Amino acid sequence: MSMLLGSSHHVLFYGDSITDCGRRAEKDNNNGLGNGYVAVIASALVDKYPQLKLRFTNRGISGNRIYDLENRLQSDVIDLPPNLVSIMIGINDTWRRYDRNVVSPIHEFSESYRRICRTIIEKTGASIVICEPFLLPVPDDRRAWREDLDDRITAVRDIAREFAKAFIPLDGLFAAAACQRELGYWLPDGVHPSPAGHRLIAKAWIDAICQ
Repeated sequence: MSMLLGSSHHVLFYGDSITDCGRRAEKDNNNGLGNGYVAVIASALVDKYPQLKLRFTNRGISGNRIYDLENRLQSDVIDLPPNLVSIMIGINDTWRRYDRNVVSPIHEFSESYRRICRTIIEKTGASIVICEPFLLPVPDDRRAWREDLDDRITAVRDIAREFAKAFIPLDGLFAAAACQRELGYWLPDGVHPSPAGHRLIAKAWIDAICQ
């Protein structure tokens, strides 16, 4: 088993709508895990390692960009505190450029991401897992987003090498999966995963953490 998981560890997932996945619509939204990859991971790990008594928290919020994660870092991460933080962010920083002309410059994005990672490590000692943002061309106009997203993915990979104990290369994994089934089977709108897409994320995450 990976050294990233230990007895009574608290695992926190931090991100946007892909992480949120309905968790805030649940009755007790502070403890809700949503119906996406976070819930799949939690269910699988509780079943596989009952002796560890793991705890899971979902702190994804739909629409968030990197700036939002930094702004709520104290209340949604540091104050809890976790032993492992899994971060997935970046697609909205790209999306807002194309639907609202709101740009997240790569250098600002990178600096904010680094501050988040540095603060988590310094204040909680938690291990960090970084999941790269991803995209498939559904509909076809999503292809134009690559001009922005590819540089953002490169930045995330650089940050992962600096701070992460594990890195999940989701953009490449979805590209590979799209050779097996039609694009919409995995990401119906090119961004948000289907149930199959969430299972793909969960499997990659578990494989990386529980080697």
